[in-house]
Amino acid sequence: MDTSPAENPTEQVKTRLHHVFDSQIPNFASYNLVAGTGIAGSGGLKVIGYRRQPAELVLAPVNSSDLTASEDAITINNTNVNQLALLNDGEYEVATSTGRVFRFSIPLHPGIDLQLDDAVSLSAVIDQEDDAKDFADFMDHFMNTIEGTENFV
Repeated sequence: MDTSPAENPTEQVKTRLHHVFDSQIPNFASYNLVAGTGIAGSGGLKVIGYRRQPAELVLAPVNSSDLTASEDAITINNTNVNQLALLNDGEYEVATSTGRVFRFSIPLHPGIDLQLDDAVSLSAVIDQEDDAKDFADFMDHFMNTIEGTENFV
């Protein structure tokens, strides 16, 4: 595999995004990953891990200029979720019992720029169309799982 930025920028960006997630989550291999774009109070790029069993979502905020972790990853599951919503514009809103609210979307083809150093940068477009559809299915599953264990209005 060629990891030269000029030859394979998409693989370099994917590798860095995986590293942000993998370095914070001990059992990272049990999660599917997508790139999410945060909006409102939870703006910025995120690597979002999700798994169906147990139903869980992990949000790993990313510094968009160098693709490093910008803060610790946040795990959301039935023990700390306060609200899950699919918004009319295809965005998701997730709130925790501690008051954190995340609003994000999962673009089908996110464009990501990476600054390697002062002189070298690269741009990549990640094709995550199939992953975005799988994530939407997961969120339906997660909402149904949470509604089955909680009394949401």
